Amino acid sequence: MERAPHVIWHNLRNNKRVVLFVVAVVLFLGILQNMLAGDLLRLDYYAYRIFVVRMRRAWLTPIMQSISELALPVVLVVMLLAVQAFAPGRRPGLFAALNLVGVVLVNQVFKFIVQRPRPEGFRLIAESGYSFPSGHSMVAMGFYGLLAWMAWHYERDAFVRRVSVSGFGLVIVLIGISRIYLGVHYASDVIAGFCLSAAWLMFYTTIVAPVFLSEDETSLDEGEMGPGEDETSAVGGQGSSE
Repeated sequence: MERAPHVIWHNLRNNKRVVLFVVAVVLFLGILQNMLAGDLLRLDYYAYRIFVVRMRRAWLTPIMQSISELALPVVLVVMLLAVQAFAPGRRPGLFAALNLVGVVLVNQVFKFIVQRPRPEGFRLIAESGYSFPSGHSMVAMGFYGLLAWMAWHYERDAFVRRVSVSGFGLVIVLIGISRIYLGVHYASDVIAGFCLSAAWLMFYTTIVAPVFLSEDETSLDEGEMGPGEDETSAVGGQGSSE
């Protein structure tokens, strides 16, 4: 019985993508249910007060517009070309492109089902279509999240790996904030978009990644030797666990 918590924790670590998938889906469904019931109005109101009423400045608006444009097709195409040129695997560019197509399709399906109107009265840019879930937020999490996943698995330098993942994570958050700031989405649209796209990303990296990323590439999954570890330390670690 004393080993039960250890076994549970070990299983969770080995199935972390499944755990993250379930958590993301549950959060998304909770936001969707509460939004349809009108219970998220307080969240949206406070986000409006923070990011629209208090943050808006003449000098900050162009910056937020530029950040929002990081999820535009022309930027993503350039990024896809860079992925194809420099990322490991058989067809990394196609791998990232199919992921992006999947994210957009999932977003459009839920927009059509929910049909939530966009905020009115305080938009700084013109946008068409429905509001829930945020397309820019889903693209940000799906695309830049995938780049973060690839950097974490295939970058051998520990410093570069952490900087890359942190940088992509910051881009994702800022794109979400920019959509609220510009008045084209409610906070619940953005958070739901992040959750739904994260669930998609867990599915995609588990099912599709082995097809496009060469198994010959050495990744940094758990149990493998990480950056800064030499063969001696790895062997020593194995011996101490026996």
